[in-house]
Amino acid sequence: MSFRLRFPASEIGTWAGRFPADVDRDVESVAPGIRKRGYLRRPEFLRLCAWKTPRTARRCASNSAALIKDATKLAFATADERAKIGILRLLAGVDWPTASVLLHFSDRRPYPILDTRALWSLGVTAAGRYDFDFWRRYTLFLRGLARSTGHSMRTVDRALWQYSKERQKARRS
Repeated sequence: MSFRLRFPASEIGTWAGRFPADVDRDVESVAPGIRKRGYLRRPEFLRLCAWKTPRTARRCASNSAALIKDATKLAFATADERAKIGILRLLAGVDWPTASVLLHFSDRRPYPILDTRALWSLGVTAAGRYDFDFWRRYTLFLRGLARSTGHSMRTVDRALWQYSKERQKARRS
């Protein structure tokens, strides 16, 4: 499966600018402290998990503060990509999409958020089950896109999400 941006890369700034400014203000405000410290505190972890999907709140809350600190410290410190995402996915309530949010807002390296809207904006309509190879290709593609356009990963993520929000036909229930 390959990724293909559905709109010209030159429009990333335009689409990102249409993203609602207040949607991620709360989670973005905690990111610098997490990156400096190198791990998540339990309230930050719960905030990021709830921001991605409130459905997993109970499972995420079952993780102890010590486990969250130890797992995120280890994940954010390693350069091994498979270990990094794998460690985060060991936390209760954390699967590929939520792990990608933890990395996006907390790791010192740029990571995209794995999201159906972003995937749709890249021409992927049925991702199915995620695995490491898919996540790695997605990450490398979006890092390359961010680098080649001079935009941050956050800007690219906002553009992909907003483009889908405005252009993808509503799903039928």
